[in-house]
Amino acid sequence: MSLNVFKESNEAIEALAKVFVEKAKTAIAQNNKFSVALSGGSSPKKLYDVLANNYAEAIDWTKVYFFFGDERYVAHDHADSNYLLAKNGLFDALPINENQIFKVDTSLDPASAALEYQRSICAFFDNKTSFDLIILGLGDDAHTASIFPNTALIWIDEELVKEVYLEDKKVYRISFTAPLINQAKEIAFLTFGANKADAIKAVLEGEKDVEQYPAQLIKPVNGNLSWFVDEAAVSKLEKK
Repeated sequence: MSLNVFKESNEAIEALAKVFVEKAKTAIAQNNKFSVALSGGSSPKKLYDVLANNYAEAIDWTKVYFFFGDERYVAHDHADSNYLLAKNGLFDALPINENQIFKVDTSLDPASAALEYQRSICAFFDNKTSFDLIILGLGDDAHTASIFPNTALIWIDEELVKEVYLEDKKVYRISFTAPLINQAKEIAFLTFGANKADAIKAVLEGEKDVEQYPAQLIKPVNGNLSWFVDEAAVSKLEKK
């Protein structure tokens, strides 16, 4: 694991954008395609801006295939949709075709949407599911993707994609599971801000308790794990 700490959040975002481009170039050179899973929430928005504005000519975007590490169970044109955020910030600004974007079909019931998304992923990878890059965020409660504390997703060991009902929010989400994430060649957490300091300390230095701190589940089998953070986010770590 590598912990990349930057003074400001925009520096962390720029560094991850460079890793994105580097991994894309390598994958395209080797396999003629680059597979990436995007994170949800608001943190990726600035990353999308940097990629679209600063790296539009850096790689062959027609060979990049996009997936979503998790998705809110809402229509694709809903304000809370992770797909819509990526569409507005990234897809519409670059030469990306619809067949390069793998959306969760939220017109299905949650369980069917999860199963269908798993099937799509397995078909794309010919059942050898290993993303070139998975980008993750970290919640204040140490959740990642939609693997929240004290939910059944924590204990999944076979399914690659699963639906989860969040009782406190009264909503469903569709999420990659830890077994799928951990098969990736490269996993990158992007998180910043003092409000994430307790969660990062718990995940990186706390006692193992995956039920309370689900991000502790992320341990790549054969790939690399990197964190891109600002100083505020790691202000409570003993070792930096």
